[in-house]
Amino acid sequence: MCGIVGYIGFRDAYPIVIKGLHRLEYRGYDSAGVSLFDKELKVYKKAGKVSDLEDFVKDVDLGGTIGMGHTRWATHGVPSDRNSHPHASGNRKLTIIHNGIIENYGNIKETLLSKGHVFTSDTDTEVLIHLIEEIQDVTGLDLQESVRVALNRVVGAYAIVIMSEDDPDLLIAARKGSPLVIGVGKGEYFVASDATPIVEYTKNVIYLNDNEIAYLRREDLLIKNIDNTVQTPYIQELDLKLDALEKGGFDHFMLKEIYEQPRSIRDCMRGRIYPEKGLVKLGGLKEYTEKLKNIDRIIIVACGTSWHAGLVGEYLIEEYARVPVEVEYASEFRYRNPIITEKDLVIAISQSGETADTMAAIELAKEKGATIFGICNVVGASIPRTTHAGVYTHAGPEIGVASTKAFTAQVTVLTLMAFYIAQQRGAIKESKLVEYLTELDEIPELVEQCLKLNDHIKDIAWEFKDSTNCLFLGRGSSFPVALEGALKLKEISYIHAEGYPAAEMKHGPIALIDNDMPVVFIATKDSSYGKVVSNIQEVKARKGHVIAIVTEGDTEVKSMADYVIEIPQTGEAFVPLLATIPLQLLAYHIAVMRGCNVDQPRNLAKSVTVE
Repeated sequence: MCGIVGYIGFRDAYPIVIKGLHRLEYRGYDSAGVSLFDKELKVYKKAGKVSDLEDFVKDVDLGGTIGMGHTRWATHGVPSDRNSHPHASGNRKLTIIHNGIIENYGNIKETLLSKGHVFTSDTDTEVLIHLIEEIQDVTGLDLQESVRVALNRVVGAYAIVIMSEDDPDLLIAARKGSPLVIGVGKGEYFVASDATPIVEYTKNVIYLNDNEIAYLRREDLLIKNIDNTVQTPYIQELDLKLDALEKGGFDHFMLKEIYEQPRSIRDCMRGRIYPEKGLVKLGGLKEYTEKLKNIDRIIIVACGTSWHAGLVGEYLIEEYARVPVEVEYASEFRYRNPIITEKDLVIAISQSGETADTMAAIELAKEKGATIFGICNVVGASIPRTTHAGVYTHAGPEIGVASTKAFTAQVTVLTLMAFYIAQQRGAIKESKLVEYLTELDEIPELVEQCLKLNDHIKDIAWEFKDSTNCLFLGRGSSFPVALEGALKLKEISYIHAEGYPAAEMKHGPIALIDNDMPVVFIATKDSSYGKVVSNIQEVKARKGHVIAIVTEGDTEVKSMADYVIEIPQTGEAFVPLLATIPLQLLAYHIAVMRGCNVDQPRNLAKSVTVE
């Protein structure tokens, strides 16, 4: 969950590295550091933001055409100067940056301590660079071979970059379970956790595979696997625009990404739906159409916001495709002994495509013979390369740590998949698909209308910015929307919030309702409307403050609720795509009013690549 940047070439390394760290700061922001070579190997690091590191080195000579940097989300060792990366070997001739966890670092550290090694941090990363140094000293192997031997001895996940004072024309990069991409230039190479620091300089990239080690020199690149076999890299072209990585005039990336949702939902559907024909085309699933006709069950595995999207998918797939669906936390699924057969389809959802628990769940399901589909936003990520087939969301880069457009894009893809599976299995009439797809095609414009409610939602946010607790309630496919609304509020404003099925309120949470408790209802006109109205009355009877998301023109709920947010009329299947928008804006404005760091909330990182 840390950010890695490396450079070797003809330019000054530091400006490239520091700009790259800013682009990757969403991956971790409790400390940062750089290592540069200019006549000698230098390390500068500091607890805090990347900007704190910049202030720390503002009067330092930062020359050199080879360098690397790291922005950290702490796992081993509290955030501090000493635990910041890069870490050096005992002889100070090697430096390393690392994303991941070395699980057997404790045993290795004990052995190295017995041999006289002295450690200056609490991290697992420092243990790895000392192990490489020890192998060099004892065996006389060169650095390249020492790294390979060391990586064969460690257990866990890693993306690493290593520099050497004795070989200053070399960067070594390796990965297992954590992402790493290499940018290919003319007389220069770039290394990063994702493509965002690279796109400014080159469109040509190589995504390292697990158990691969790359040796980079200014005019040469060699990739081997951990068994020392030379690999032929596949160079692909990035489809990423630089302006997608900027705020574009918005105060925060999160707000920009909320406002991008009409476009991202449209891009997600483009070329995939043909409303007039009642047809859904998903090219990524084409080879598995026969499989879809014969599956017994679908299991959706995901974490966080992606899990909430999966819950919406469960409602849609069961309703329209008539296939049983189970939605599992990937982190729990992998530690059970789940019953999976060859007639099961597993759908893995991850914005980054690198979520460690979801990756592990995929491997478990593959071992048991299931077919695996992926839903992912990042081209070239691990999940699309590991799954049998899948669908990209095409939401574009999401920099804000709290997912917004990623959620609605995932829900859009799941909606398409529900109709596609229904189509393949003959579970839905063509005339009905024409009707549903026509409505779906209108959703981007309806999202635009929801965004026009921003000022009204901002006024409501002012009334509740000092709350300490909040309940979010919904029924049917609006229950996952309630969960997502609660998650957004607690992620970025630090207000304790819970999402519940509305009917479950009286089985416990109703005890919390008093004059200080705001309760947000998704109360749109659908099959559960009458029941939700009753739940609102129960809250009002106990003096709770009701904020209701209702269908435009609603008068019944409006007469009861303290605050009403009206969203356009749409089919019940598509309510989650509209009802989510006001909840995102509500959380955003409350967080801003409370002075919170909206894009980089405390303790969180965008891509959870460690267990």
